[in-house]
Amino acid sequence: MLLHLSTWPEVETYLQSSRGIILPIGSTEQHGPMGLIGTDAICAEAIAKGVGETTQALVGPTINVGMALHHMAFPGSMSLRPSTLITVIQDYLTSLTQAGFQRFFFINGHGGNIATLKAAFAETYHHLALLRIPGAEQVQCKVANWFMCSSVYNLAKELYGLQEGSHATPSEVALTQYIYPEAIKKAPLSEKVASGYPIYGAVDFRRHYPDGRMGSNPALATPAHGKQFYELAVKELSNSYLEFLKKGD
Repeated sequence: MLLHLSTWPEVETYLQSSRGIILPIGSTEQHGPMGLIGTDAICAEAIAKGVGETTQALVGPTINVGMALHHMAFPGSMSLRPSTLITVIQDYLTSLTQAGFQRFFFINGHGGNIATLKAAFAETYHHLALLRIPGAEQVQCKVANWFMCSSVYNLAKELYGLQEGSHATPSEVALTQYIYPEAIKKAPLSEKVASGYPIYGAVDFRRHYPDGRMGSNPALATPAHGKQFYELAVKELSNSYLEFLKKGD
C-alpha cells in the first residue's frame, strides 16, 4: 500500500490496525562510471515496496535527495545540507504524527544519511513534545540500512570479496540492474581503484577518488545477483520492521 496511491479514508482505516509506516530514503549522487546517479534512492524505494507488500505496511514517498555534499564535484550529484535534511525529516514526521502514525521505519540506501537521520530523530522527538501532539510520546524512529543487512553483506562478500568496496559497489549496481534492466550501463574501468582515504570536502573527494569509486569493481555486477540481494534485503527488513512494531507495543 503506497501512501501516494491511497486516499485519506484508506489511510484512516489503515491507522485503525497499524501505526507504522515505512519511509524509503536515498540519495542522488554519482556512483562511478557505471552506476546510476539515482542508485541509492532506487534501491531503497524498491526494497521498501517489497517490505510493504510482505508486511502489509503503508509505504511513504521516497526521499530521493539526501546528504551527499562530498559528491558534489561530480556532475549530476545533488545534496541537501544536513540542517536542511533534518528539517525535512522533522516536517515529514510532524505531519504524519498529527495523522496518528507513531512508528517510522526508514529504509535507507545511502551511508551519508545515517548521522543526519539520527540527529533528525532526536530533534523530532523534542519538537513533537513541545507541540504536545497527542501520542507524541509514543513516537519511535528507526533507520534500517539495506546494505548493512547481514544476509546482504555475507552474499556480497561471497560474490565479490574485497572488490565490493564501499561506494559504487557491485552489490548496489547489481540491484539497480535487476530493477531497471533497460538502464544497465557499461564503461571502461581502470584496474587500480582508490580506497582508504578519509572523506572531507567534495574537491578533496574527487582528487582521491577520481572516477567516483571507493575500492569497488561494479563490472562484477549482474541482474541475477541483484535479484538475490533484493530478496535477501526484503526478507530481513520485513522481519526487522515487524520486530520494530512489536517493541513499541
